[in-house]
Amino acid sequence: MKVPPAVDHFEALADLKDQLHLAIGVFDGIHLGHKAVIESAVFSARRSGGISGVLTFHPHPSQLFRPENPTQLIMPIATKTAMLHKIGVDCVIQKRFDRAFAEIPADGFLGHLKGAIPALKSIYVGENFRFGQKRAGDVALLVETGRTLGIAVFSAQRIKHNGEPISSTRIRGEIEAGNIDCVNDLLGYNYTARGAVVGGAKLGRTIGFPTLNLPWEPECRPRFGVYLVRVRGANADAWQSAVANYGVKPTVAPDHPPVLEIHALDGTDLDRGDTIEVEWLHFIRPEQKFDSIDALKAQITKDRITARTSVA
Repeated sequence: MKVPPAVDHFEALADLKDQLHLAIGVFDGIHLGHKAVIESAVFSARRSGGISGVLTFHPHPSQLFRPENPTQLIMPIATKTAMLHKIGVDCVIQKRFDRAFAEIPADGFLGHLKGAIPALKSIYVGENFRFGQKRAGDVALLVETGRTLGIAVFSAQRIKHNGEPISSTRIRGEIEAGNIDCVNDLLGYNYTARGAVVGGAKLGRTIGFPTLNLPWEPECRPRFGVYLVRVRGANADAWQSAVANYGVKPTVAPDHPPVLEIHALDGTDLDRGDTIEVEWLHFIRPEQKFDSIDALKAQITKDRITARTSVA
């Protein structure tokens, strides 16, 4: 059976012949702790000639349990799936987290998976993984039920950074605070925005600082402000140093929706319509409203100097 790269229900893998090694979790952001779980499944599959998979959930379970205040995700499901494949995962199960799934009794959870996917050989979770009705299940229960079903259970200890566990919740807080250096440490890669450049009012070009405008609005928003970044075309290899402002343009268009404006320090051939990737490297200052365009221009000049110093 040819393994599909992504499915939205277990039955799509019912006829799988090769053994499946499955990592389970929301894995929002795919940080260093997540990778410890996921890469274990990938390694086991490659060692045994089996299939590596990830069971993740969409939408986030918080949409069901507290729809009035759901978790603001670090990355959309499409980005997460693409990154999982980049790590080496063969198949991603994008399971819809609904009431029926949430009410599966904890002691029947693993049996439910095995019944739907007979080729399931092993599962991989974090040590704090909870599952089943009222989140009553833990790793100890997985091990107990796994023994009766012939399913091996691997659990990874939480990875710590500066003495504190790495978690998606912690990373969201750092993103919202603008602590991008810390965010990148916790993720294990640079926080990234991606999208197609759109046309703007060309004010930046008029005052000598042309920008690439990216209408990018993630669920978990970074702090509005100016950042040192690097940018490249989606299919390019070389990065260009840049300074970027993420916010609502309070000086010239205070009612504008959030936009990421990128000014390449040494100019760029990228233009409207190009798909670009922007890696965030360092927070420079909060977004602010200026009394005049001249004041804005003077501050951008200072931001360029700060950015160049940081790059050097």
